Formats: sequence, structure tokens, C-alpha cells
Amino acid sequence: MEAGSSSGGSSAGGVVSDQGREEKQKEMREKLSEVCGVGEEEEEEDDDDKSNGIASGFVPGPLVSLKEQIDKDKDDESLRKWKEKLLGCLENDLNGQMEPEVKFHSIGIISDDFEEISTPLPVDENQIDRVLFTLKEGSRYQLKLTFSVLHNIVSGLTYSNTVWKGGLQVDQSKGMLGTFAPNKEPYVHTLEEETTPSGLLARGIYSAKLKFEDDDRRSHMELQYTFEIKKGS
Repeated sequence: MEAGSSSGGSSAGGVVSDQGREEKQKEMREKLSEVCGVGEEEEEEDDDDKSNGIASGFVPGPLVSLKEQIDKDKDDESLRKWKEKLLGCLENDLNGQMEPEVKFHSIGIISDDFEEISTPLPVDENQIDRVLFTLKEGSRYQLKLTFSVLHNIVSGLTYSNTVWKGGLQVDQSKGMLGTFAPNKEPYVHTLEEETTPSGLLARGIYSAKLKFEDDDRRSHMELQYTFEIKKGS
């Protein structure tokens, strides 16, 4: 996959079809009907290789620093310049560091119900338990992320978003963001569109955990947040 090819756009899945959205809402309604009280969040099952979009038995190649990748062709000026442009590297990032770093700057919520809401990351500890956003039942929304990549190419960046209500896991979505190189400008990526469930049982406070990992199973961020679903007008 070409470095940075997934930046600045929606995820590959695009907008969920009406049929798929209805099936997902039905599944969430069934799970919500099982909620009988507030309890501790259940641990989600371990992600297997297939659920993360990684082929079984896949072994990532050895890491090579950006400096090494460019220095391989240091005598070929045209090829070196092409690599620098492709990799988007900065002079002050050619320090030989092997491990890529993904730094998340903000998370936003896009919905027809209101103007875009953006929250800087990381979230202050005293604000972790506050409601990050409020949505109406049956409304469509998308999460929007702004992040930078440092030191090296991050390959196969994936996300998982797990949602609980009353201690019961009611939803989990996963997807691939792509492969990204260090770049002067931050990347902006919008996750797949979701639809909130409807009905009396759907209203209330939800807790969620958003996780990001790469091909090497490095964890680049875990964000715990809370949101609320209210009665539609």
C-alpha cells in the first residue's frame, strides 16, 4: 500500500448501506434489551488476526529507519529526492529512530444534528468521565481524527471502537486507516458513518474505548470516552 494513501478522506468502507445499517441497529437493540443494570465493563474478546484484517501467519518485515532507507541511494540525487518526497520526511526526523510514533491531536464528531465538535487530545484526566458528545436516537454520525506520524512509516494502522451500556458490550466496529509516512502536515481521517440506536432502551449514557494499532501490534492510542443518546425530537 502506498504510504499516506488513506489520508484526508473517509475510510475504505464508505457509507454504510441502508440494509447494513438496519441490521446493525437491530443487533444493537437486541443487546440493549439484555441490559438490566449498571455494572463493570466487560473485557472485549481478544482480537484475532482475521478480525484485524491481517492474514493468518503474516509476519511484518524488519524495521528500517528513514535515514537508512534514504542513505541506501545517497549517491543517486534524483532517487534520493524522490524518496524524500514520497516519505514526506523532515530533516530533524532523520535521527535513526526505528519505531514509528503516531501522535493524535484531536477527535471530532460530525453529525447533521449539530456543527462539528472537536476535542483536543490527550483528554485531561479530570475530564475523562465527562460526556464527550450527545446524540439523538436514530441519528447518523462520524468520528474525525487528526494525527501526525513521526520517525518512521507506520504500516497497517487499524482502529477498533468498543461500546458498552450498563456494563454490557453493545457494539464494536473495526477498520483499516492505512499506511502513513512522516509528513509536515497532520493527517485528517474520518471513520465510517454510524447510526445511533432508537427506542426507550437506547437512551442513556454509554462508555466506549477507541484503540489504534499497527501491523506490529504496537498500540498508538487508547481513548476511553463517554457519550449520551437522548430522545429524538
